[in-house]
Amino acid sequence: MTVSQDINNFVRPTIKSLVGFEYNKSPDLLRERIPAEEVLKLNANENPYGCTPGVYRMLAECKTFHIYPDATEVEIRKLLAEYAGTIPERIVVTGGAEKLLDLITRLFVDAGDEVITCSPTLELYRLCSQVMGGIVIDVPRLENHDVNIDAVLKATNKKTRLIFLCNPNNPTGNIIPEESIIEVLKTGVPVVVDEAYYEFSNLTMLPWIDKYPNMIIVRTCSKWAAMAGFRLGYGIMDPKLTTYMYTIKPAFGVSVPARIALKASLEDIEQLRKTWKMIINERERVYRELDKMDSVKPYPSRGNFLFFDILKGEASQINLAMEERGILIRNYSTPSIRRGIRLTIGKPEQNDKVLANLKELLAG
Repeated sequence: MTVSQDINNFVRPTIKSLVGFEYNKSPDLLRERIPAEEVLKLNANENPYGCTPGVYRMLAECKTFHIYPDATEVEIRKLLAEYAGTIPERIVVTGGAEKLLDLITRLFVDAGDEVITCSPTLELYRLCSQVMGGIVIDVPRLENHDVNIDAVLKATNKKTRLIFLCNPNNPTGNIIPEESIIEVLKTGVPVVVDEAYYEFSNLTMLPWIDKYPNMIIVRTCSKWAAMAGFRLGYGIMDPKLTTYMYTIKPAFGVSVPARIALKASLEDIEQLRKTWKMIINERERVYRELDKMDSVKPYPSRGNFLFFDILKGEASQINLAMEERGILIRNYSTPSIRRGIRLTIGKPEQNDKVLANLKELLAG
């Protein structure tokens, strides 16, 4: 039997029409010009201080990498509950926060359902929703990047199955006032509050989790514990939802190394808290330095990054020029933030290098 049909004919039409996620550039892509170890990577909001020594020690001591981990994730759910200040029954753990976002949309969204996002924000909200056949209702943010709460409430209707709120927002770094989030929660629609940068904002909606069972808080271990390479995220939600989530999630979604790294990180939590403070202090210092530049407009941030507009020249050209110098930062093709650049906060000497090169390029 000869197979003659084009394999494309079997791909879901929804997938064919999707615009994919815009990934951050890797230092490996510059290796022909610059050795990867010499590239300054400040385009993905990673923690520049890396894992604590305890992570490497505990990984070296593990003798059970050949054994499947506990599919119910009892130990790490308990550890994360203690860390977050909640109960294990509210915790869902996944191999990275993006896997959790995918699970959430799979749980709530069918073809034709509406999902509200507030651009510019994390593109994964749109992508995960559209993969499920959802219709994304985008409510653009105001000029200062604040969420237009009145417009969000107006856009909410019987077809709305999910609302995404990123707090602090990625990529702009600003926060949504607690009272505004509560107004959205009052609609009764499931609301995802993405708190990926909680440790750098010290703001959380967790105290309201009992009153609003329609709220799902999403967090990650990539930033605060420098575990981006391990892939571990978690959600805090109503226990009824955790039951559904563990029904549909893959059995072994979190690797043994990731579980070990989490345990070691929590044992070294005081050391990690010091790195958060250093990053926050550097964020404020870099903001002040950017604010002194005539050709740059920085925005206050509560993440481990800063967002700023390029007022002289094109942000895309500045991005490419910095790349030629071995510095990776992030600019966007999204029309509303095409002038903008997101800069991950690095160590002081790394930030000084960025500022010096940016001043030189803008003076040219």
